[in-house]
Amino acid sequence: MPQITVDYSASLDEAFDPRGYARALHPVVVETVAARTAACKTRTRRTEDTVVGDGTGDDALVHVEIALLAGRTDEAKARLGEAAAALVRDFLKPVDGVTVHVSAEVRDLDASYRNG
Repeated sequence: MPQITVDYSASLDEAFDPRGYARALHPVVVETVAARTAACKTRTRRTEDTVVGDGTGDDALVHVEIALLAGRTDEAKARLGEAAAALVRDFLKPVDGVTVHVSAEVRDLDASYRNG
C-alpha cells in the first residue's frame, strides 16, 4: 500500500515518461498521506484504445488511480489527487494536435485488501 495504477494512451509513447512519473510520485504520496516510500507500488499500463467524447477528436489520456488503506481525510485525498494530476505535466511533452486529458482518483482500499 499505496497501490497506484497509471493508465496512458498508446499515442503518448514518445511523449510520456511513466517510470519517471512513478519515481517522482512516490515522494509526493509519502509527504501528502504519510505513507512509506517502500510501500508505494506503481503499475503503468499503456492502453491501445481510448475514446474521449464522441471519439472524433485527436485526444489522449493519462489517468492515475491511487488506492490507500482507509483512514486518510477527504481533504488529504483531494490534495493527493490534485498533486498527482499536476505532476503528470512534468513528465509529458506536448504532442502537436493532440489534446491530453489528465485525471486522478484517490480512493480507499476495501476490507478485502491483503498484502503478503
